[in-house]
Amino acid sequence: MSAETNELVLVGDVGGTKTDLLILSAREGLAQPVARARLKSAEYPDLQSLLGEFLATAGLTVAHACLDVAGPVVGGRAQLTNLPWEVDAQNLAAALSLRTVDILNDLAALAHAVPLLGAADVKTLNPGRDVPGATKAVIAPGTGLGEAFLVWDGARYCPQPSEGGHADFAPPREDLAGLIPYLRRHVDHVSFELVCSGKGIPHLYDFLRDQQLSRESPAVAAALATSLDRTPVILAAALDPKSPCPLCQATVEAFLTILAAKAGNLALTVFALGGVYVAGGIPPRLLPLLSAERFVQTFCAKGRFAKLLADIPVHVVTNPNATLMGTAAYGLAQARRAAT
Repeated sequence: MSAETNELVLVGDVGGTKTDLLILSAREGLAQPVARARLKSAEYPDLQSLLGEFLATAGLTVAHACLDVAGPVVGGRAQLTNLPWEVDAQNLAAALSLRTVDILNDLAALAHAVPLLGAADVKTLNPGRDVPGATKAVIAPGTGLGEAFLVWDGARYCPQPSEGGHADFAPPREDLAGLIPYLRRHVDHVSFELVCSGKGIPHLYDFLRDQQLSRESPAVAAALATSLDRTPVILAAALDPKSPCPLCQATVEAFLTILAAKAGNLALTVFALGGVYVAGGIPPRLLPLLSAERFVQTFCAKGRFAKLLADIPVHVVTNPNATLMGTAAYGLAQARRAAT
């Protein structure tokens, strides 16, 4: 991009619950956003309406856009996993008068941020031994369960998306084995996402309650009965510093156990000797209840491969803007290429 060019770039992290938006100048980048907003995704019929409102409110002329979405992206098109939205890059560009629009899978966007993360952006659970040039993996429970990985091409890390969160669930503990027949009363396919995500936490709660593995608090039951989204209620009750709910704490413990086991599966699948990054909206919030020792023990519980996994670094990404960071890095790079 020439020195005199300073076009504006729209950057968006489009999630099932919320959408974070930034307008960046090509010259200043993330250091000085020109405009920003957080909008509730479900309040809009489609992404075009949401972006159009934001741009109209900002009153700025934007040349390029780069958006990450929660769902598989093929040929600039995506069907969002947790929203009834279809996204098409060409249609968005035409409707919003943008020169270019890039669509990324949200976990691919997060993977773009991994090489940029510093010590202040993560909480290390296992320092391990980072093998230079080795594959890195990302697992991120938010509204759903996302996965991605990064491979080294000899000069840089190249993010690759994955839909491994929808793989068949395998119980990591005997007391959780009943989850499969329990959930199959209502669904045909029990995936990891169904028990290891924001929408999966209520399933864990209901299972533990119905199996009488822990008693339900009347106060929590009353709050859940009037809540459209039960996950925040369960997490808040588990994290209550004065009077935590035992059933909610048991739910969080089961969630973290399943997450650790799935992270270990991912590490084996992509041979992630460069480290595993646990991200998404939920894990950083649960750090007060997360035992690094137990998490790593479950992560490594893969029989003959336990020693191999023990050498893999495991980090929780604590920077809440990591996905936007990756989307912005990719979008600004694409805008520079378009201007040359």
